[in-house]
Amino acid sequence: MDINITDNSDIPHISHTALWVAYYRAMESKRKDALFHDPYAELLAGERGKQIVENTKGWKNGAWPMIVRTAVLDEFIMRTIVQDNIDTVINLAAGLDTRPYRLDLPSSLRWIEVDLPDILNYKEEKLAAAKPRCKVERMRIDLGDSDARRKLFGEINHDAERAFVITEGLLIYLGREEVAGLARDLKAQESFRWWTVDIATPVLLGWLLNNSFRQFAEGDIQMKFAPEEGPGFFKQFGCKVAESRLVSKESRRLKREMPGIWFYRLLAPLASKKQRKFYSKLDSYFVLLNNKT
Repeated sequence: MDINITDNSDIPHISHTALWVAYYRAMESKRKDALFHDPYAELLAGERGKQIVENTKGWKNGAWPMIVRTAVLDEFIMRTIVQDNIDTVINLAAGLDTRPYRLDLPSSLRWIEVDLPDILNYKEEKLAAAKPRCKVERMRIDLGDSDARRKLFGEINHDAERAFVITEGLLIYLGREEVAGLARDLKAQESFRWWTVDIATPVLLGWLLNNSFRQFAEGDIQMKFAPEEGPGFFKQFGCKVAESRLVSKESRRLKREMPGIWFYRLLAPLASKKQRKFYSKLDSYFVLLNNKT
């Protein structure tokens, strides 16, 4: 499977979501007031990533939450690496993320990318001439294979002392029980101390599936996970919510709000109580979990 194909289907494979997100990072990197600079994003997104974003209605203006997510997770990752002396980062469903190449990371840090073979092969080829800031390893497995996943986690746990796990953009494509299984597997590893996740509210997910993300409502690639409990979902697995941030507040702080948000704020006083309640739930969370409480 070639993830850089140019057929007419928008997202024929889950790997193509990485192309679209990379293109968003490329867009942000060209801004004078960029929140981050990713010199490899455009190369990785390729023509296919550009196609997906520019030819899908509403997607170009939908970059802002992805940009905010990238910036906030950068903050979580860098702060925790320094404060808790992290020696290993495990990026699950790493896709085309370039943090090992663009962040000011310790050279001694072990950064492990886990994803499907095709996308990691593609990434490795595109970044052949790039030099990472730390030690990068790529593990080619299907995270849906629980036996392979547990085996890999056990091997990493054996060599790590203080590990940080990233699941950026992954959980929304899993079912509730799949997320629960992943949470249990991560909790079982003594060295896996921190875990960062992003989750939508049920109201936001429903709205997305009825509007700009209709193609993810059914078929092979579905957006599913948006727990009613919010970040509290993870407490049942022994994870402490160390920090939780709302995209609405972070987008305002970082000056990357939804285009036209001023108009909604103008109309807000005229909205009914029911409407205001609905709009207040159109949000998502960036969460830092302490996996060893």
